[in-house]
Amino acid sequence: MKLSLKEIAELIDGKIFGDENLIIKNISKIEESQNGDLTFLYLPAYEKYFPVTKASAILVKPGFNKTRKDISYIEVKNPNSAFFLIIEKYFKPTFNLKGIDNTAFVDTTAVLSENVSIGRNVVVSAGCRIGKNVKIFHNTVLLENVEIGDNSFLFSNVSVRENCKIGERVIVHSGTVIGSDGFGYEVDSFGVYHKIPQVGNVVIGDDVEIGSNVSIDRATIGSTIIKKGVKIDNLVQVAHNVVIGENTVLVAQCGVSGSTKVGNNCILAGQAGLVGHIELADKVIISAQSGYLNQLQNQGNTADHLYRNLKLLLE
Repeated sequence: MKLSLKEIAELIDGKIFGDENLIIKNISKIEESQNGDLTFLYLPAYEKYFPVTKASAILVKPGFNKTRKDISYIEVKNPNSAFFLIIEKYFKPTFNLKGIDNTAFVDTTAVLSENVSIGRNVVVSAGCRIGKNVKIFHNTVLLENVEIGDNSFLFSNVSVRENCKIGERVIVHSGTVIGSDGFGYEVDSFGVYHKIPQVGNVVIGDDVEIGSNVSIDRATIGSTIIKKGVKIDNLVQVAHNVVIGENTVLVAQCGVSGSTKVGNNCILAGQAGLVGHIELADKVIISAQSGYLNQLQNQGNTADHLYRNLKLLLE
């Protein structure tokens, strides 16, 4: 990729200080930049790299002290957002998977829409319905009656159990399991655990991204639901019959117990845990490594509610 600084500035509505005809070949972190690279400076903690960076150009906030004359600058209100816009436009990764590999198994009753790509050793079982432009990478397995919406990506070694539904523009990263059995048992009078059949499914809304090695359990009955726009980090556990509201974020290693409902636009930070059968309202933030044992129903004043809850846990 070769771009002039002028092209980049026009994309991000930035002001150039330096050579507008400078050719940019790559993007990089400020501490790793080389000649021909574009980088950005957003947080004060990274200003220590400015005197020694080898970048040819840098995105900075208005008013930045441009002491180096060997670098060209683009002033922009938010260098962080602008840099990501440049990545999205010019440097977004492409995946060359095309067609159906001859090692894949696609059941004759499965319905594949146009431009579906299926990698090596993929299994698409009976009754599956795959939308337009879907890419399913190597060694992924779809059991019976799975539905996948248009423009979704399932990376390698993903498992989707029977009857689960995945929306449009969903990204599922490697090693994730969707629709594994919920952790449901009945204990008899002798203390012996008897498995409760898990006959529900998982329903994942549009524009969801699920990290690697995530487990989302199928419902005992009904559906485990991940609503539109949810972002799930690596190594997260979502138990049976959970409902995760729109645009909520679940960060690495957090866990949500069975039948809990999480509202819209919530954040569960790393290793946070929620017990079962509770409800969280919209816009709740649970701090890292917190355990939440009670319902949080009041919207707003989230920090105050969280502080009181943590205090109770510590007492």
